[in-house]
Amino acid sequence: MEARPAGTDRAVESVFREEHGRLLASLVRRFGDLDLAEEVASEAVEAALVHWPVQGVPDRPGAWLLTTARRKAVDRLRRDQAYAARLAVLQLEADRAGPAPAPGTGADSDLPDERLQLFFTCAHPALPPEARGALTLRCLAGLTTPEVARAYLVPPSTMAQRIVRAKKKIREARIPFRVPGADELPGRLPGVLQVLYSIFTEGYTASSGPDLQRLDLAEEAVRLARILHRLLPAEREVTGLLALMLLVHARRAARTGPDGELVLLEDQDRDRWDRPMIEEGLALVPPSLTGGPPGPYGVQAAIAALHDEAADLATTDWPQIVALYDVLLRLTPSPVVALNRAAAVAMRDGPEAGLALLDDLAGEERLRGHHPYPAARADLLQRLGRLPEAAAAYREALALAGTEPERAHLRRRLDAVEQAGPDTTHHP
Repeated sequence: MEARPAGTDRAVESVFREEHGRLLASLVRRFGDLDLAEEVASEAVEAALVHWPVQGVPDRPGAWLLTTARRKAVDRLRRDQAYAARLAVLQLEADRAGPAPAPGTGADSDLPDERLQLFFTCAHPALPPEARGALTLRCLAGLTTPEVARAYLVPPSTMAQRIVRAKKKIREARIPFRVPGADELPGRLPGVLQVLYSIFTEGYTASSGPDLQRLDLAEEAVRLARILHRLLPAEREVTGLLALMLLVHARRAARTGPDGELVLLEDQDRDRWDRPMIEEGLALVPPSLTGGPPGPYGVQAAIAALHDEAADLATTDWPQIVALYDVLLRLTPSPVVALNRAAAVAMRDGPEAGLALLDDLAGEERLRGHHPYPAARADLLQRLGRLPEAAAAYREALALAGTEPERAHLRRRLDAVEQAGPDTTHHP
């Protein structure tokens, strides 16, 4: 076979990554079967790799891929009448679920944008929690199964089984491929947002491995949040989630040093923060907080905005951040939120006040395996001069930390405390 120009392969990859979710969603809507949709979408990409080097990349590449995939699906169904009969039942059910949404507004305006239905299908509450994020990355982000497996740090075979089981659940439970009605949306949308936030959180601070951040994963989450925001621009919590992601992801370049070491917020070079991304995020905060009671993502975005707007740690508006954590704690009571609030109180009122709040959380089961809790206690104990206690807390955090940069940072802090010696311990 004659070698293809490398530029053509890159063009197809770029188009496919951008259009994959729309293509797959349109095919599932038309044929009612996720496996068939994935197979013919892949065949359409293979056809593009054959034809585009000769004919050139079409003006509407997404529409070209959709037309080609539909033809291949129809050819396959004609060859397999039993398969076609089963799909006809699924298609009838999909038609009963409601009409297709209005066409998309992107470059391929004749290509229906049904990704919103795919978001809700992938994040359906009937699916196991560990499968929802994987299926979202597979179907909406266009990641291959090995790429999704790397995202979740599991073997490809394990991830393949997980995705197969999720698809089987969708098929056997007849999970509808549709957007929830207005009465259902408030109950279902938080699940979709949680899936995206979980993907972003794993990318922002990896749970384990050699690197602190997994930027490819965080960037996919941001891209998916942008898509969801375009599809649901009036949903304030969708706006809040996108704002939060942008304002946090804007600090990515300053969060690690030249050798990948962890750099705390107080030590970051703020000139390395992504200012255009910060401005984009800041513009989304007001609409996420107006027009009704605030939601958790909008409040978290407001907290992130105060951090990003400050020139340094000392000039950060800690009283306002504590007030926002008070609101967040009422909206989503959680020991993790209480931990973050205690850290903000320590900045506002001093380490003694923050430590008292942390000590009140000592019995919380959810914090027992959460290394930021003993790390926060260790920092405040160190600032108070209670070095033996600080060293013990640093050791506890070190045993729980998941990534090597976090462990290296904690080892440095522990070494500094131990080298200071017990003679400097403060006695009230």
